[in-house]
Amino acid sequence: MSPQSGRGRIDKRKDILDAAFGVFTREGYPQARVDQIAAEAGVAKATVYSHFGDKETLFRQTIAALSERALARNLAALAPLAEAGDDLPAVLADVGTHLIDCYCDPHSWALRRLLYAEIPQFPDLLDLTQTGVAEPVAQALADRLARLAVQGRLGLSDPVLAAEHLTALLTGPLEARSRFGTRRISRAEREAIAESAVTTFLSAFAAPA
Repeated sequence: MSPQSGRGRIDKRKDILDAAFGVFTREGYPQARVDQIAAEAGVAKATVYSHFGDKETLFRQTIAALSERALARNLAALAPLAEAGDDLPAVLADVGTHLIDCYCDPHSWALRRLLYAEIPQFPDLLDLTQTGVAEPVAQALADRLARLAVQGRLGLSDPVLAAEHLTALLTGPLEARSRFGTRRISRAEREAIAESAVTTFLSAFAAPA
């Protein structure tokens, strides 16, 4: 296989996964048809089957691909904590805003709604998203908070618990305020949520004077 043909196969696979996500979120898994997905991807129906075998496998691979993208975005949002400057509250608020951006991304909302609808039929997908996204992000946040504690910049003995608290403070208000993703939360409101979360977090986990 030439490099060009290999690249073309990868591109087709991505096009199919993107189209599948659109169809699955719009129609729901039971009503979604492979011929719809093929049409939106601009490929033959047989091409979809050659890449994925059947609709159920395509659905699982679609969720897996979106989970991988979500993980990359969330880990990138945490990167500034690795070398936090002198103004730790500002860095935490900036990181918090970017985590909120990840949570409020339209693809993220659509993925959660799709999971809520289809988990009774595909309960293993909850494990996939938990072990593939939520747990690695929580562990990465806990690791960075632990390093800040070692440096004397935070006062905490359980970084995992601290990470859970910070995550809850950031994401807790979002579903109600966004009406489960149907209302857009403005940049100013996102920043305000992040600043409030960090203020509350630091009132509990600030470094000892």
